Amino acid sequence: MISWIQKNFQQHFRMIFAVLLGGTIISFIFGINAAGGFGRTDRKSASQPFFGHNLASENDMAAVQRETQLSGYLHQENANPLFRLSALAIADQLHLPGPTEAEFKDFLRQLPIFASEKGEFDPAAYTRFQSDIRKGNQESVIRHVMEDDFRISRVAALLGGPGYIQPHEIKSQLERYDTSWTLGIATVDLKSFNPAINPTDADLTKFFNDNAARYEIPSQVSLRYADFSAANYLDKVTVSEAEIKAYYDANPARFAKPEAKPDPKQPAATPNFDSVRLQVELALKIERAARLATKAASDFTLELYNKKINPGTPAFEELLVARKITLKDLAPFSHDEPPVELGRNPEAADEAFKLNKDRSYSDAIALSTGSVVLFWDKTIPARQPLFVEVKAKVSADYIDGEKRKRFVELGKTLHNQIEARLKAGDTFEKAIATVSASAATKIEGKTLPPFTVRQRPQDLDYLVFSTLESLKKGDVSEMVVGPDKGLIVYAADKKAPELTTANPMYQTFQSQLARSTAARNSAEYLRELADAELTKNAPPTR
Repeated sequence: MISWIQKNFQQHFRMIFAVLLGGTIISFIFGINAAGGFGRTDRKSASQPFFGHNLASENDMAAVQRETQLSGYLHQENANPLFRLSALAIADQLHLPGPTEAEFKDFLRQLPIFASEKGEFDPAAYTRFQSDIRKGNQESVIRHVMEDDFRISRVAALLGGPGYIQPHEIKSQLERYDTSWTLGIATVDLKSFNPAINPTDADLTKFFNDNAARYEIPSQVSLRYADFSAANYLDKVTVSEAEIKAYYDANPARFAKPEAKPDPKQPAATPNFDSVRLQVELALKIERAARLATKAASDFTLELYNKKINPGTPAFEELLVARKITLKDLAPFSHDEPPVELGRNPEAADEAFKLNKDRSYSDAIALSTGSVVLFWDKTIPARQPLFVEVKAKVSADYIDGEKRKRFVELGKTLHNQIEARLKAGDTFEKAIATVSASAATKIEGKTLPPFTVRQRPQDLDYLVFSTLESLKKGDVSEMVVGPDKGLIVYAADKKAPELTTANPMYQTFQSQLARSTAARNSAEYLRELADAELTKNAPPTR
């Protein structure tokens, strides 16, 4: 079936390309911002050559990342920019030419983005694609990326080879995916299993000492912050009716649809927009106000840097007064638990833990409510707490661990009981009913109709798969334990598929395994090549 990406890429190519381009550039800007400070000029120019590119160059790597992401969308797969550059370096070394016009068209037609629901080439999708790139004036960009992709595919084919596989590998895949199973599944509820567990202080103290690392209080940072709230800039934002409507049209899913049925005499979109117009206007104003807040925060940090104003100095206090900024205190927090004042934002926590006495304030950090600038006070080292400080948590952990140990023991007992009842001639359902009557928790059983792993029921629990490798017909598995339940699986029937070339799926699995092996070989070679190039040109350590 054509994926969501396929449909939307084909229909909205220009918009997606713009997002790709913008998102890539922004990600690079913020990446550099986090590393050294946006707008600061104390960063020395760096260089890390990599097959003719400079990994330390913002512009160079933004272009590479853009092309890699665009290629990934076209091929519907994740891509690695370093592998891409490595493959192109090999293509250059081997003097592999770009495609002829006929080869280029054939290459495009093989892309999954142009596949129909049956997996065949869809001329209509290809035509839409051509039309969109012409309208978006992106022909040269796409051509460049796809010609590189063509050369990369030739490199991958050379590096991967034919993808040699052994017959036993094919047979193993056939057995794994096409064996027919008829299973009985007993679900043992962990939540309703509540054995009496009453640990003594001696038990808890020993558990605490044996698991001391679990209770270490992590490093914390103490900060003050300047809050640039978007709400304070709303009165500076004006939006036109056309802008409000355009914002709604670009983001219809963000806004609730009216409960009442629209007037059949009106266009469908009009009553929907009218019913949420105020909501759309407010959202647009808040978004623009947040941008103003971020700009104000950035201007503030830039002034601090340009004028070399250090926090805590008279000049700093004068600047706060001039800009009407009041610093607020933040309670110490750990990296994994950013405070609510920072919107629980992990990026804000990252920036907070980069601060120290030598870098005492952050750049502007965008939050959903505006922006903040963080000012370092002190870093509190990690420490090992006393037992009494964490006794409640130790007790809860001990009880949970003991409960799971006893649950596993219960599973062994249930396995033996079910196995015995089945050998005595009970059906699976009767065996479960008999065993559950005396069990210390809730047990439910069901028998699934025959299925294969390749064509399995959509609601089949993933825990079942871990038992199938070792099950023979008539076997009862040991209980496998998940987060909130355990499963015991009974193989009521097991029928192996035909394991020779007479099986129509034999050739299919053979081809899939060969492609997978070839792709793995190619990727491994490119990984080694990229690692070697990185090591060769690594900047000197200080």
